[in-house]
Amino acid sequence: MNKTYTGDKLNYIGFPLGGLGAGMFNVEGTGAFAAFSLRNAPNVNLEPCLFSAVTVKGEHNISRVIESQVPKHKIYGAATAPTVSRPYEENFARGTGSYGRTYGLPRFKNAVFSAHFPFADICFEDDAFPLTTSLTAWSPFTPPNADDSSYPLAYLEYTFENKTDHPIEAVYYYSSMNFMVLGDGNRSAYRAGNGFVLSQDGTQKQPWNQGAFFVSVNDPTVKVNTALFRGGWYDTLTMLWNDIQAAKTIDCDRENDPDYPNPGASLSVEFFLNPGEKKTIVVNCGWYVPDSRLRIGHEKDLDKYADEELLGLERYRPWYTTRFSSAEEVGAFAADQYERLYQATKLFSDTFYASTLPDVVMEAVGANLSILKSPTVLRQTDGRLWCWEGSCDSVGSCHGSCTHVWNYAQALCHLFPEMERSLRQTEFFDSQNEEGHQNFRSSLPIGETGHDFHAAADGQLGGILKVYREFLICGDEAWLKKFWPRVRSSMDYCIGLWDKKREGVLKEPHHNTYDIEFWGADVMCSSFYVSALKAMVEMGKVLGENCEEYQQLMEKGLSYLSENLYNGEYFYQQVEWKTLEAKPGQSAINDRISPEAEALIEEHGPKYQYGKGCISDGVLGFWMAEVCGLHGFGDTEKIASHLNCIHRYNLPENLLEHSNPQRPGYCLGDESGLLLCSWPHGEKPFLPFVYSDEVWTGIEYQVASHLMFMGEIEKGLDIVRACRNRYQGDVRNPFDEYECGHWYARAMASYGLLEGMTGIQYDAYHKTLKIDPRIEGDFDSFICTDTGYGLAGIKDGKPYLNVVSGTIEAEQIVQ
Repeated sequence: MNKTYTGDKLNYIGFPLGGLGAGMFNVEGTGAFAAFSLRNAPNVNLEPCLFSAVTVKGEHNISRVIESQVPKHKIYGAATAPTVSRPYEENFARGTGSYGRTYGLPRFKNAVFSAHFPFADICFEDDAFPLTTSLTAWSPFTPPNADDSSYPLAYLEYTFENKTDHPIEAVYYYSSMNFMVLGDGNRSAYRAGNGFVLSQDGTQKQPWNQGAFFVSVNDPTVKVNTALFRGGWYDTLTMLWNDIQAAKTIDCDRENDPDYPNPGASLSVEFFLNPGEKKTIVVNCGWYVPDSRLRIGHEKDLDKYADEELLGLERYRPWYTTRFSSAEEVGAFAADQYERLYQATKLFSDTFYASTLPDVVMEAVGANLSILKSPTVLRQTDGRLWCWEGSCDSVGSCHGSCTHVWNYAQALCHLFPEMERSLRQTEFFDSQNEEGHQNFRSSLPIGETGHDFHAAADGQLGGILKVYREFLICGDEAWLKKFWPRVRSSMDYCIGLWDKKREGVLKEPHHNTYDIEFWGADVMCSSFYVSALKAMVEMGKVLGENCEEYQQLMEKGLSYLSENLYNGEYFYQQVEWKTLEAKPGQSAINDRISPEAEALIEEHGPKYQYGKGCISDGVLGFWMAEVCGLHGFGDTEKIASHLNCIHRYNLPENLLEHSNPQRPGYCLGDESGLLLCSWPHGEKPFLPFVYSDEVWTGIEYQVASHLMFMGEIEKGLDIVRACRNRYQGDVRNPFDEYECGHWYARAMASYGLLEGMTGIQYDAYHKTLKIDPRIEGDFDSFICTDTGYGLAGIKDGKPYLNVVSGTIEAEQIVQ
């Protein structure tokens, strides 16, 4: 697998830089910067006129934008950001010849990109340029310290080395037009300390337009120029590049004229290098956007509020506004705290990548940690997380920390356990009513939600499992006791709604992550049910609660699954509707029941089932049991057989002969990927569940991890390799495994690969570290807990724990 990317594999790389819930921008494989999503929302297509450059002085100066060649896919059809002088430019994105871009300026011939999250390293190659030039881009990431990981800032470290046999004089430049411009309100570019601020004021009618971006360097000799040439057409960039080519260093802070505002700013640093000498210039980037239009899940949908309505309502504000009051404060903090944040972040990265697990596993886990820096994640002022499922180009995708999607995500609960517990607080208190119905999409700002839609069976039952997981991670019995009445209410609601005959399986139509309802008993959702019942029993033991009813239902359910829903190879669904209280057609979503649909339902029963199919999520609830601390639960022999069938039937070598009328972009043609479902023995429904022919990376990882738990390491690795082979930079972004949107949360199932291979789990309540590896020989693996992190594994045949940061109280290590 790729540890480095070059050539065409740089084309689609976008590596997020930013903080947990604080916004981000991407450093691309070429060294360019794009996707500036700073306004509490995605803005994937925002590629400002912003660049670093270097000029080497001589008889003939040599200048380069510090990027490699422009990817060919950008040359035609690239989105074009509007500018102050031509705000209508967005209407001509395809036909203006890349107006407002720097594509026509000289660049390095090639680059080599590598990443050790959260660090991206780019080495620029050009034999005609006398300086060896590189960039390290990063932003703080300090598990389990969420606050230090949530700042709206990033660092760009440009290093220059004289590779000649004579001294060199050179100038470094960082230049940007004011891309914060938005709507009405004054905009400006002005000096601040060792850098500049690009700003946009809010207005009384649109206060959320306020925003600022700050840039500074760590060199006191820096010169800052906010007096860029103001003119039409291409004047500003032309005159700016003239100065760069001439190696001019201009120090001028022009007072902003509201009628003819400064279009942007530039800073420059002169430096001198003897042969073999190096210089690193650290660029500090920070931003401050204190307000938003985000108000979701309350009176109206997001896009139904008029501006005047929103002005009188509470809206989302990012957590960082409780720490800073301006972009200048962010910038001062970034400069002052650079060394501390660097050391803490480097310690995490070095420890994480000290693992000796297969490269493809570390790549899959590390790449998807980028999701935590993306606009998929928001953090409101009280510190709690609220998340989208993913990020569309300009808005979040599918609101409300969706419980059934975030079931799969295993990274947050280990790296930032307190943040994960905040999601449980939202689910069981803000989003659950007294009857126990849980809205699987929470409101923003977080508060009470409506209860006029189906509960999600996998989401609500998964939440019960996750309460047990969070308890084991934090070890706080008082925390569990506080949750217990709400968890019990949730469990009883699920039983009463979906298991009316108390058979231990879900039969009444149950909504789930496929955005439809399954009718009749299926193991995908019923495995959640029996696992949640098991978790109730275990939590009851801790609290001294009587859970005999849950124990009996669990035993009934396990028997039912093994005896009635297993065909000798894999588990399937018993589609049932005539004997249920609900009637087909009553609960359709995103679908009006047409006459032909009614006829189909009358003949074949409910649409969107899987029946005799081999579904990749078929034993998902048992995987959740494993990662939530309930080991070896269920009929492990049959579970293992089901997983092996998924590998056999659902992982074709390529999809050249596969029919997918749904969303083919995730995997197609000669690519390989794990299909969500197959019907190896026929009987595929006319209209199976709506995503059944697709490939989702989150499900690939949960199946791979589950196979590993069962000792099938190589089969699990087959799936991981197939997935990561699709994300190599030439077609898709290696740091953006998309599903319904960019940086889709489900892909953080990849973190489960660590547990699947090593069997490492820490129980803070019993102060026990379990190491039950499925791999042979000595190994080292990363472990993170509520109080610290380090390495654990097998050394000289014996289990060990090496705490690198914080503390991990392990009174015993069990192998």
